[in-house]
Amino acid sequence: MADSAQKAAPAAARPPKRREPKTLPDGTRKPNPYKVEKKRRLPAVPEVVLNRRRDRRAHKKKSLALKLKAKADKRKLRQKYFTRAEAYIKKYRTMEKEQLRLKREAKAQGTVLVPAEARLAFVIRVRGVNQIHPKVRKVLKLLRLLQINNGVFVQLNKATLSMLRIAEPFITWGYPNLKTIKQMIYKRGHAKIDGRRVPLYSNTLIEKYLGKYGISVLKTWSMNLHPGKNFQKVNNFMWNFKLNNPKGGWRMKTKHYVEGGDFGNREGKINALLAKMI
Repeated sequence: MADSAQKAAPAAARPPKRREPKTLPDGTRKPNPYKVEKKRRLPAVPEVVLNRRRDRRAHKKKSLALKLKAKADKRKLRQKYFTRAEAYIKKYRTMEKEQLRLKREAKAQGTVLVPAEARLAFVIRVRGVNQIHPKVRKVLKLLRLLQINNGVFVQLNKATLSMLRIAEPFITWGYPNLKTIKQMIYKRGHAKIDGRRVPLYSNTLIEKYLGKYGISVLKTWSMNLHPGKNFQKVNNFMWNFKLNNPKGGWRMKTKHYVEGGDFGNREGKINALLAKMI
């Protein structure tokens, strides 16, 4: 026991062993000599494929953001189109109510309401090039009536009425109502873009070329065809209408309408004719 006590005493008197620092003087960590470094494994998927996947994800994210933005813009435009069309409908309903009120007042007073003179006409070419005078040919060219059954809208004034009288044996014309104008544009309307005949397949097309005049949809376009400040611009944007022969055929192209023929002014009866030709 004495021997064991003598051995334990100097061990207790020894100072504690100082631990060596794990970092080098430059601040870097000491390498562990007992640690076995594993070899760096190559990725299971090539880096080119990973880059492609990353680019594809970025492109998908970007395209999704663009789609959402386009959808939001489309919703705003739709609301704007609706509001504008609603304003035009309200305007024309007010005009119809006012016309009805004036008729009732005139009837109550025992008088007759004389309607205002028409300011818009639709002109159709009914005859070809045989026996045509050069002056008439020039008028038809100015009216853009180059073929049989071609039709155009014309704003009536002193100059256009003179032109219609010169070319009267080769044309028939009258005063279309709003319903006929809408049907003509919806069913037979084409735009003139860069000298080409382009079908009206989207309101975006109208917004692009006529948006600066406040016209963005077909409904607004049809209502702007009534004579006004934008009539000439809207009418020039339209290609002339190419119509069919009327159902049942023409009666007699060489006689005036009032004599049982076809050419000349038929006033409001043009609507019935256009319904057969659309």
